Amino acid sequence: MPVLVGSLASLCNIAIHACVMTSVIRVAQIGGQKYYGQRSSLLVVVMAATISVLMAAHAVEVMVWAITYFLVGAAPAGTDLLYFAGVTFTTLGYGDVVPVAKWQILAPITAMNGVLLFGWSTAVIFEILRRALAIADKADPSKSNM
Repeated sequence: MPVLVGSLASLCNIAIHACVMTSVIRVAQIGGQKYYGQRSSLLVVVMAATISVLMAAHAVEVMVWAITYFLVGAAPAGTDLLYFAGVTFTTLGYGDVVPVAKWQILAPITAMNGVLLFGWSTAVIFEILRRALAIADKADPSKSNM
């Protein structure tokens, strides 16, 4: 049962991340097509917006895990579930809170989910940066060398 619950929470987060990624990429493409300003301003605006949205997505994904822990009673009574989910999702793993024995497998599933989603975010951040640089270079070829 814990593996099933962990799999469902992971799938929920993957769906959230896929929707956010699709939106981030689409908005970056549209914004890049309408860009007419300076190269540095494009990079600042596109990257700040992209990273802010992805951080918000990760915060929602941590909340999904906190809700999951709450619904199944995975952490000891009185535990700050949002804190526990955040520490586990980011693989920080202080170890000051541990799941109840029946649900211990949720912690490594949470960590695997977080690592994969952070990796996915990193890949998209670099791709958007690459595309933003290409757009900026087309707008001002004299600035093509960073």
